[in-house]
Amino acid sequence: MDDTSSQKSGPSKDTPGSPMPQETPANLIHVKLEEYEPTDFSTKELILKKAREVCTCNHETIITFLCRLFPVLDWLPHYNIKTQLPGDIISGLLVGIVTIPQSVSYSLLASQDPIYGIYTNFFCNIIYVAMATSRHNCVGSFGVLCLMVGQCVNRHLQLAGYGDGSALLPGNATSASNGTGACDRSCYAITVALSLSFLVGLYQILLGVLQLGFLAVYLSEPLLGGFVTGSSLTIITSQMKYLLGLKIPRHEGVGSFILTWVDLFRYIQNTNICDLVTSLVALAIIVPVKEINDWYKEKMKAPFPIELLVVIVATVISHYFNFEERYNSAVCGDIPTGFRKPTLPDVSLFSSLAVDALPIAVIGFAMTVSLAEIFGKKHGYTVRANQEMIAIGMCNLIPSFFYCFASSAALTKTLLKESTGTQTQVSGLVTSLVLLLVLLWISPLFYSLQTSILGVVTIVNLWGGLRKFRDTPQMWRLSKLDTLVWWMTMLSSTLITTEIGLLMGVCFALLCVIFRTQRPRATLLGRVSSTDIYEDQSTYKQLSSITNVKIFRFESSLYYANKDYFKTVLYQKTGVNPVLLAAKHQRVGAQANTETGNSKSFLGTGFDCLKQAKKRTGKCPADARPPSIDMHTLILDCGGMQFIDTVGLSVLKETYHDYKKIEVQVLLANCNPSIRHQLREGGWAGETGSEGHLAFHSIHSAVQFAERWYHVHQEESKEKQDALLDPEDLNFQVSL
Repeated sequence: MDDTSSQKSGPSKDTPGSPMPQETPANLIHVKLEEYEPTDFSTKELILKKAREVCTCNHETIITFLCRLFPVLDWLPHYNIKTQLPGDIISGLLVGIVTIPQSVSYSLLASQDPIYGIYTNFFCNIIYVAMATSRHNCVGSFGVLCLMVGQCVNRHLQLAGYGDGSALLPGNATSASNGTGACDRSCYAITVALSLSFLVGLYQILLGVLQLGFLAVYLSEPLLGGFVTGSSLTIITSQMKYLLGLKIPRHEGVGSFILTWVDLFRYIQNTNICDLVTSLVALAIIVPVKEINDWYKEKMKAPFPIELLVVIVATVISHYFNFEERYNSAVCGDIPTGFRKPTLPDVSLFSSLAVDALPIAVIGFAMTVSLAEIFGKKHGYTVRANQEMIAIGMCNLIPSFFYCFASSAALTKTLLKESTGTQTQVSGLVTSLVLLLVLLWISPLFYSLQTSILGVVTIVNLWGGLRKFRDTPQMWRLSKLDTLVWWMTMLSSTLITTEIGLLMGVCFALLCVIFRTQRPRATLLGRVSSTDIYEDQSTYKQLSSITNVKIFRFESSLYYANKDYFKTVLYQKTGVNPVLLAAKHQRVGAQANTETGNSKSFLGTGFDCLKQAKKRTGKCPADARPPSIDMHTLILDCGGMQFIDTVGLSVLKETYHDYKKIEVQVLLANCNPSIRHQLREGGWAGETGSEGHLAFHSIHSAVQFAERWYHVHQEESKEKQDALLDPEDLNFQVSL
């Protein structure tokens, strides 16, 4: 690349193809930076190399493949029982205790029987232990995913003719694919859910195998935050009927949030007083204790498991006071023990579930990867996003054969797991052992547990998502566009549907990115006194402008979408439109030629000597002079440009030639190597392969060049003007 310095030397040799070699200051030299030879890139060779790596089969490659697919083989041999096992046991026990009520309550959210939530958390933890690279993630039922699963299940129940009751409707009895005989509403609901989980896992595994883990970056933190908050509002709304003991239909689709609240107020007179009182008492106990847990989490070794205590006490009270029969209170009912025989997903449902599974898969892997990376960075270990996608995919695919619904990493349980001192995923095995005890012996004891208590547990665990509203003022001060993304995603997820809300949030976030690059910030720069630092004149005070030099910064890449804005804001900031000025120059020249032609006959031969002298002096009449500008050099600061496309290169060429017509030179500064390569190959200011001395490595070197160039140019113009006038002509003009 070419640059300039202030070293004194003889006349420099101009780079071939330089647009203005005759105007290069004589006291400047060009510095040539030698580039490395570009490495030959062959797509065919790359594919063959990757194919050879994959197809090579020996003992070492097999071991490497298995260790990458099952990271437990890598870290388990180095497991330190004395230092790591105590923390894993304590953390696993506490997470297991919290998981018990959450599993039952989230099953209700997913429109499933309580036992299936326990199945889901049990199998997911075992599989994730073997395949995860994260040491702190806790997988299982997640409120947002349960909501999406429940919406999909209810939609298919309605299409199949099942109502909100649990009885089999006449004419809808079918042979169950899971081998249970007649398939009632509960049977069909889990059949839809496990088939959906199979597709979700399949999508996630394919994304991981295809190395598409980078897609998680397109779900930004404001987008995910708005989606979780909007989904939390929808979940809380759906649980209100359990707190009030109302039997109202579950609305699906657009406007379900508003329709649910309308029904709640419409049937408020049917509120079950027993369920309402129980819910209020449970809230009055759980909320303060959880707040105390948050306030003193630094001092407490483990949070107090208030949800489990409330569930146990409420179950005992409901059982001995017989709330189900005396007050018609809804309870969990029979919860079977043990495991059911494995089953296959219903292939006939795949076509109708394929679209529903996609957003669930995206949200599932986004939450899993995000949490894994957060805690991996906090504790100083590496997380492989693609492996995490495969791991969570397996946690959905394999458990679908054991009556489980879709799952992902759960935020609250992951935070609890990390705060209680977990060291490895061995804690997940301890959690599964706790759930195994529930599955084998304890689950029937929850027969009298009221569904209102489950609704309270669900609402309390999602209350943290609503706290994001307090962060929006700070977010607005930091980034208004990010705040708009948050609100757009939250409102659309709440008022429309979760799937459409997610899609609208992604589209709006991408539009914001496009808007930022299509209309970026553009400023004129000034110099900090006695330094070579140049900053924005509209932001900082006491910056000095360079005489007759404009420094323009465009804070974005230059491509087809912002080419017009680039030229518009450039003309606006510099106050010089070269196209209009060039047109004025042409009009002035044409007017001068016309006046000269009309005056030939009047002047006659007697004034030939005066006309020749006037021609030599090069002076024009005052009314025939072209408009003057206060700029001889325009410097474009390209430091904010990551790339330019062919349209952007054409715009730079047009800018250079347009300003050249009005005798303003255009210099570039701070171009990265890829842009320099494009300039050189595209010949932006001359012949192809030339870059000349018009691209500089810093703004200051470009300013120095411009000032010296202008000084030398002025001296040469003065010498040429003096050379055109001999002493006799000067005496003649004086005598006139």
